[in-house]
Amino acid sequence: MFPIRDHNPPGRVPYVNYALIAANVLIFFATLPLEGNQRALYALYESWAVVPARIVHGDALYTLASSMFLHGGWMHIIGNMLFLHVFGDNLEDQLGHLGYLAFYLACGVAAGLAQVAADPGSALPLIGASGAIAGVMGGYLLLFPKARIDILFIIIVFIRIIPVPAWFVLGFWFALQLFNGLSATAGAGGVAYWAHAGGFLIGAALMLPVFLARGGPRFWDRAGGRPPHAEASYRVVRTGIPAVRAKPRSLTQVPVTKGRPKR
Repeated sequence: MFPIRDHNPPGRVPYVNYALIAANVLIFFATLPLEGNQRALYALYESWAVVPARIVHGDALYTLASSMFLHGGWMHIIGNMLFLHVFGDNLEDQLGHLGYLAFYLACGVAAGLAQVAADPGSALPLIGASGAIAGVMGGYLLLFPKARIDILFIIIVFIRIIPVPAWFVLGFWFALQLFNGLSATAGAGGVAYWAHAGGFLIGAALMLPVFLARGGPRFWDRAGGRPPHAEASYRVVRTGIPAVRAKPRSLTQVPVTKGRPKR
Protein backbone atom coordinates (compact mmCIF):
# COMPACT_ATOMS: atom_id res chain seq x y z
CA MET A 1 0.00 0.00 0.00
CA PHE A 2 1.37 3.38 -1.03
CA PRO A 3 -0.32 6.66 0.02
CA ILE A 4 -0.34 8.87 -3.05
CA ARG A 5 -2.40 11.87 -1.87
CA ASP A 6 -4.80 13.08 0.77
CA HIS A 7 -8.09 14.98 0.56
CA ASN A 8 -6.78 17.66 2.91
CA PRO A 9 -5.66 20.74 0.94
CA PRO A 10 -3.40 23.14 2.89
CA GLY A 11 -4.41 26.75 3.39
CA ARG A 12 -0.98 28.12 2.46
CA VAL A 13 1.79 27.22 0.04
CA PRO A 14 4.09 24.72 1.84
CA TYR A 15 7.36 26.40 0.92
CA VAL A 16 9.36 24.63 3.65
CA ASN A 17 8.03 21.21 2.70
CA TYR A 18 8.96 21.86 -0.93
CA ALA A 19 12.42 23.04 0.17
CA LEU A 20 12.97 19.90 2.29
CA ILE A 21 12.01 17.66 -0.61
CA ALA A 22 14.27 19.62 -2.96
CA ALA A 23 17.21 19.47 -0.53
CA ASN A 24 16.85 15.70 -0.08
CA VAL A 25 16.61 15.09 -3.80
CA LEU A 26 19.54 17.36 -4.68
CA ILE A 27 21.79 15.76 -2.05
CA PHE A 28 20.76 12.32 -3.26
CA PHE A 29 21.77 13.16 -6.83
CA ALA A 30 25.01 14.73 -5.59
CA THR A 31 25.97 11.51 -3.78
CA LEU A 32 24.64 9.14 -6.46
CA PRO A 33 28.01 8.88 -8.30
CA LEU A 34 29.52 7.35 -5.14
CA GLU A 35 27.28 4.27 -5.41
CA GLY A 36 29.88 2.49 -7.49
CA ASN A 37 32.76 3.37 -5.16
CA GLN A 38 32.38 1.54 -1.85
CA ARG A 39 35.38 3.26 -0.27
CA ALA A 40 34.06 6.74 -1.06
CA LEU A 41 30.57 5.76 0.08
CA TYR A 42 31.93 4.44 3.38
CA ALA A 43 33.88 7.67 3.89
CA LEU A 44 30.67 9.66 3.29
CA TYR A 45 28.75 7.65 5.87
CA GLU A 46 31.65 7.79 8.31
CA SER A 47 31.51 11.57 8.20
CA TRP A 48 27.79 12.32 7.96
CA ALA A 49 25.71 9.29 9.05
CA VAL A 50 24.61 8.48 12.59
CA VAL A 51 26.71 5.72 14.16
CA PRO A 52 25.12 4.83 17.53
CA ALA A 53 28.41 3.73 19.12
CA ARG A 54 29.87 7.18 18.40
CA ILE A 55 26.80 9.13 19.53
CA VAL A 56 26.84 7.33 22.89
CA HIS A 57 30.33 8.71 23.51
CA GLY A 58 29.32 12.23 22.50
CA ASP A 59 31.15 12.09 19.18
CA ALA A 60 29.83 13.55 15.89
CA LEU A 61 26.52 14.73 17.35
CA TYR A 62 25.98 16.85 14.23
CA THR A 63 25.25 13.64 12.32
CA LEU A 64 21.87 13.47 14.06
CA ALA A 65 20.89 16.27 11.66
CA SER A 66 23.07 15.56 8.62
CA SER A 67 22.00 11.92 8.35
CA MET A 68 18.42 13.06 7.65
CA PHE A 69 19.47 14.24 4.19
CA LEU A 70 21.24 11.06 3.04
CA HIS A 71 19.49 8.18 1.28
CA GLY A 72 20.66 4.75 0.25
CA GLY A 73 18.94 4.13 -3.08
CA TRP A 74 16.11 5.05 -5.41
CA MET A 75 13.32 3.33 -3.48
CA HIS A 76 14.57 4.91 -0.24
CA ILE A 77 14.42 8.47 -1.55
CA ILE A 78 11.21 8.00 -3.57
CA GLY A 79 9.32 6.40 -0.69
CA ASN A 80 10.41 9.00 1.84
CA MET A 81 9.67 11.98 -0.38
CA LEU A 82 6.26 10.57 -1.31
CA PHE A 83 5.25 10.31 2.35
CA LEU A 84 6.65 13.78 3.07
CA HIS A 85 4.73 15.26 0.14
CA VAL A 86 1.44 13.68 1.23
CA PHE A 87 1.57 14.54 4.95
CA GLY A 88 3.99 17.44 5.40
CA ASP A 89 2.05 20.29 3.80
CA ASN A 90 -0.81 20.11 6.31
CA LEU A 91 1.49 20.29 9.32
CA GLU A 92 3.25 23.29 7.79
CA ASP A 93 -0.19 24.84 7.38
CA GLN A 94 -0.88 24.31 11.10
CA LEU A 95 2.55 25.26 12.48
CA GLY A 96 3.66 27.97 10.09
CA HIS A 97 6.83 27.82 8.00
CA LEU A 98 9.48 28.23 10.70
CA GLY A 99 7.50 26.25 13.25
CA TYR A 100 7.20 23.35 10.85
CA LEU A 101 10.92 23.41 10.04
CA ALA A 102 11.78 23.28 13.76
CA PHE A 103 9.25 20.47 14.26
CA TYR A 104 10.67 18.43 11.38
CA LEU A 105 14.28 18.73 12.52
CA ALA A 106 13.37 17.98 16.16
CA CYS A 107 11.55 14.82 15.10
CA GLY A 108 14.52 13.70 13.02
CA VAL A 109 17.01 14.22 15.85
CA ALA A 110 14.72 12.48 18.35
CA ALA A 111 14.23 9.55 15.97
CA GLY A 112 17.98 9.11 15.65
CA LEU A 113 18.35 9.14 19.43
CA ALA A 114 15.59 6.52 19.73
CA GLN A 115 17.55 4.17 17.49
CA VAL A 116 20.74 4.89 19.43
CA ALA A 117 18.93 4.02 22.67
CA ALA A 118 17.63 0.78 21.15
CA ASP A 119 21.08 -0.36 19.98
CA PRO A 120 23.79 1.81 21.58
CA GLY A 121 26.68 -0.44 20.65
CA SER A 122 25.93 -0.62 16.94
CA ALA A 123 28.61 0.50 14.49
CA LEU A 124 26.18 0.45 11.54
CA PRO A 125 25.58 3.89 9.99
CA LEU A 126 22.00 5.18 9.98
CA ILE A 127 20.79 7.41 7.16
CA GLY A 128 17.50 8.73 5.82
CA ALA A 129 14.68 11.15 6.52
CA SER A 130 12.35 8.35 7.67
CA GLY A 131 12.50 9.29 11.35
CA ALA A 132 11.64 12.94 10.73
CA ILE A 133 8.85 11.95 8.33
CA ALA A 134 7.54 9.48 10.90
CA GLY A 135 7.21 12.46 13.25
CA VAL A 136 5.23 14.30 10.60
CA MET A 137 2.94 11.26 10.31
CA GLY A 138 2.46 11.10 14.07
CA GLY A 139 1.49 14.77 14.19
CA TYR A 140 -0.85 14.36 11.23
CA LEU A 141 -2.63 11.43 12.90
CA LEU A 142 -3.25 13.45 16.04
CA LEU A 143 -4.83 16.36 14.16
CA PHE A 144 -6.63 14.61 11.31
CA PRO A 145 -7.38 10.98 12.22
CA LYS A 146 -10.27 10.73 9.77
CA ALA A 147 -8.81 12.65 6.85
CA ARG A 148 -9.19 10.61 3.69
CA ILE A 149 -5.98 9.22 2.21
CA ASP A 150 -5.86 7.67 -1.26
CA ILE A 151 -3.67 4.59 -1.26
CA LEU A 152 -2.38 2.73 -4.29
CA PHE A 153 -3.22 -0.89 -3.54
CA ILE A 154 -1.22 -3.46 -5.55
CA ILE A 155 -1.49 -7.24 -5.36
CA ILE A 156 0.18 -8.86 -8.38
CA VAL A 157 -2.08 -7.64 -11.24
CA PHE A 158 -4.80 -6.12 -9.03
CA ILE A 159 -4.22 -2.35 -8.93
CA ARG A 160 -6.69 0.06 -7.34
CA ILE A 161 -6.72 3.50 -5.72
CA ILE A 162 -8.73 3.21 -2.51
CA PRO A 163 -9.64 6.10 -0.13
CA VAL A 164 -9.20 5.13 3.54
CA PRO A 165 -9.09 7.17 6.78
CA ALA A 166 -5.71 8.41 8.01
CA TRP A 167 -5.97 6.42 11.24
CA PHE A 168 -5.98 3.19 9.22
CA VAL A 169 -2.95 4.04 7.05
CA LEU A 170 -0.83 5.60 9.78
CA GLY A 171 -1.94 3.23 12.52
CA PHE A 172 -1.12 0.22 10.38
CA TRP A 173 2.28 1.69 9.50
CA PHE A 174 3.12 2.38 13.15
CA ALA A 175 2.00 -1.08 14.27
CA LEU A 176 4.23 -2.57 11.57
CA GLN A 177 7.25 -0.67 12.88
CA LEU A 178 6.59 -1.88 16.42
CA PHE A 179 6.12 -5.47 15.31
CA ASN A 180 9.29 -5.49 13.22
CA GLY A 181 11.26 -3.71 15.94
CA LEU A 182 10.23 -6.26 18.57
CA SER A 183 10.67 -9.32 16.36
CA ALA A 184 14.00 -8.41 14.73
CA THR A 185 17.37 -7.25 15.92
CA ALA A 186 18.03 -3.55 15.59
CA GLY A 187 18.92 -2.59 12.05
CA ALA A 188 17.91 -6.02 10.69
CA GLY A 189 17.24 -5.89 6.99
CA GLY A 190 18.78 -2.42 6.82
CA VAL A 191 15.77 -0.75 8.50
CA ALA A 192 15.95 1.27 11.74
CA TYR A 193 12.49 0.39 13.05
CA TRP A 194 12.93 2.07 16.41
CA ALA A 195 13.87 5.34 14.72
CA HIS A 196 10.55 5.15 12.88
CA ALA A 197 8.51 4.28 15.96
CA GLY A 198 10.33 6.83 18.11
CA GLY A 199 9.93 9.58 15.54
CA PHE A 200 6.22 8.84 15.23
CA LEU A 201 5.63 9.10 19.00
CA ILE A 202 7.77 12.23 19.31
CA GLY A 203 5.85 13.86 16.46
CA ALA A 204 2.53 13.15 18.17
CA ALA A 205 3.90 14.44 21.49
CA LEU A 206 5.25 17.68 19.97
CA MET A 207 1.95 18.26 18.17
CA LEU A 208 -0.06 17.75 21.38
CA PRO A 209 0.21 21.40 22.56
CA VAL A 210 -1.04 22.56 19.14
CA PHE A 211 -3.91 20.09 19.31
CA LEU A 212 -4.88 21.27 22.81
CA ALA A 213 -4.60 24.92 21.80
CA ARG A 214 -7.16 24.25 19.06
CA GLY A 215 -9.58 22.79 21.57
CA GLY A 216 -8.36 19.22 21.96
CA PRO A 217 -11.23 16.76 21.38
CA ARG A 218 -13.46 19.72 20.44
CA PHE A 219 -11.18 20.23 17.43
CA TRP A 220 -12.21 16.73 16.30
CA ASP A 221 -15.86 17.29 17.17
CA ARG A 222 -16.13 20.32 14.88
CA ALA A 223 -15.45 18.13 11.84
CA GLY A 224 -15.66 14.57 13.16
CA GLY A 225 -11.89 14.07 13.09
CA ARG A 226 -11.70 15.28 9.50
CA PRO A 227 -9.99 18.49 8.31
CA PRO A 228 -12.02 21.56 9.43
CA HIS A 229 -12.39 22.74 5.84
CA ALA A 230 -13.68 21.47 2.53
CA GLU A 231 -11.96 18.30 1.38
CA ALA A 232 -10.29 18.05 -2.00
CA SER A 233 -12.02 15.84 -4.54
CA TYR A 234 -10.47 13.93 -7.38
CA ARG A 235 -12.03 12.37 -10.42
CA VAL A 236 -10.83 10.27 -13.30
CA VAL A 237 -10.72 12.27 -16.52
CA ARG A 238 -10.91 10.46 -19.82
CA THR A 239 -8.22 11.36 -22.31
CA GLY A 240 -8.90 12.55 -25.85
CA ILE A 241 -7.11 9.55 -27.28
CA PRO A 242 -9.68 7.30 -28.98
CA ALA A 243 -9.75 3.70 -27.87
CA VAL A 244 -8.90 1.19 -30.57
CA ARG A 245 -10.38 -2.24 -30.22
CA ALA A 246 -8.56 -5.19 -31.70
CA LYS A 247 -10.47 -7.13 -34.32
CA PRO A 248 -11.24 -10.73 -33.38
CA ARG A 249 -8.92 -13.14 -35.07
CA SER A 250 -10.65 -15.37 -37.62
CA LEU A 251 -10.34 -19.10 -37.25
CA THR A 252 -7.94 -20.70 -39.65
CA GLN A 253 -9.69 -23.14 -41.91
CA VAL A 254 -7.98 -26.50 -42.07
CA PRO A 255 -9.01 -29.16 -44.53
CA VAL A 256 -10.29 -32.26 -42.80
CA THR A 257 -9.73 -35.67 -44.34
CA LYS A 258 -11.02 -38.99 -43.31
CA GLY A 259 -8.72 -41.47 -41.74
CA ARG A 260 -5.60 -40.88 -39.75
CA PRO A 261 -3.92 -37.47 -39.88
CA LYS A 262 -0.78 -37.21 -41.97
CA ARG A 263 2.45 -36.82 -40.09
